[in-house]
Amino acid sequence: MPMKLIRALFPIHPRQFRGQRWVNIALRCLHLIGVAGIGGGFLFQLEPASWAVYWQLTLATGVSLSLIYFWSSATWLLELKGMTIVLKTILLGLAAAIPELRAELFIGIVVISGLIAHAPARVRAHRLVRLPAMADSGPR
Repeated sequence: MPMKLIRALFPIHPRQFRGQRWVNIALRCLHLIGVAGIGGGFLFQLEPASWAVYWQLTLATGVSLSLIYFWSSATWLLELKGMTIVLKTILLGLAAAIPELRAELFIGIVVISGLIAHAPARVRAHRLVRLPAMADSGPR
């Protein structure tokens, strides 16, 4: 991987924009509302039309948060917290594809989210993948 691309993806100091913390907090709040809505749909086997707006909200806010994290530094994607997001996305895809497992998959996603969100920072930031030319910097 060319050094210029590595520096663009993995800056020595993560990029930030003015108000990023508040944007992040707002998106997380909206994301939780979406998750609660799809949880009701999944757990009580409601018709998808009754929770579709929550599904869209969950996806839109999840993608938005991921893009902010990736833009700040792609390091998070190589860490446990980033890979957990990938795993939860796969599980959500399975929930969409296998409706009879929606409740179980949703509960699994909530458990994974709780474990990672409340783990110590050193656990969340543990790098599972390390690029040879990558500096040992980035968000922790």
